[in-house]
Amino acid sequence: MNDLREAIEAAWEDRTMLAHKTTQEAIRCVIHHLDCGELRVAEPTGTEKWQVNEWVKKAVLMYFPIQKMETIEAGPFEFHDKIPLKSGFADLGVRVVPHALARYGSFVAKGVILMPSYTNIGAYVDEGTMVDTWATVGSCAQVGKHVHLSGGVGLGGVLEPVQASPVIIEDGAFIGSRSILVEGCHIGKEAVIGANVCITGSSKIIDVTGSEPKEYKGYVPPRSVVIPGSYTKEFPAGAFQVPCALIIGQRKESTDLKTSLNDALRENGVAV
Repeated sequence: MNDLREAIEAAWEDRTMLAHKTTQEAIRCVIHHLDCGELRVAEPTGTEKWQVNEWVKKAVLMYFPIQKMETIEAGPFEFHDKIPLKSGFADLGVRVVPHALARYGSFVAKGVILMPSYTNIGAYVDEGTMVDTWATVGSCAQVGKHVHLSGGVGLGGVLEPVQASPVIIEDGAFIGSRSILVEGCHIGKEAVIGANVCITGSSKIIDVTGSEPKEYKGYVPPRSVVIPGSYTKEFPAGAFQVPCALIIGQRKESTDLKTSLNDALRENGVAV
């Protein structure tokens, strides 16, 4: 890996090296390791702490210019792109429902279910996760074990700048229908995000469960139950309502995470 990293860093500084066969082989080797889950764009380093592997993102960015456009045929369907589709799902133990698509260079672990959805290059989807209908797992997004991405969820892709953290969804989280999570926002373990919540890297996430509001930006603490909200902001033209997210409770303790999820939703009236 050190040799690969040195080759990628050298090519990043001198793009003329992209014409060299050895550089192209190094880049393709990194993408292969991403596809197998042996490398990640970002990885956990401790409790709620993550490290971005910038050199891996650089390899992804340099993969595009060395690839040629090709026609891809899948049954009656035809695509024209630089990056092939992921394959071998039966051997991986992944259920893929038509018309789910995952790009080569994304990792999808055993036990994942892909309903008609899209998973982009550099993404990591861990075991037992459900990617529901029309959900999008953007480039480099990191999704943990036993996560449920409900219908129409959008996880934004974060390739540039290379030092930027991707969208991170920790183990056991539930993301409600049509929620949009972008700009490297971080959803803590077993959090419950209600339907239509929009969180960016700079979004206000306000915990209203105590006597005084507590504010986060781009980060949802573990086991939080979150719904859409708004707050009043002053502009030159007057005071207007601006979207935010509200933490209205905590997911209950339970040995059955599904039961605790249902309890949290019922008690807090969260639509999913």
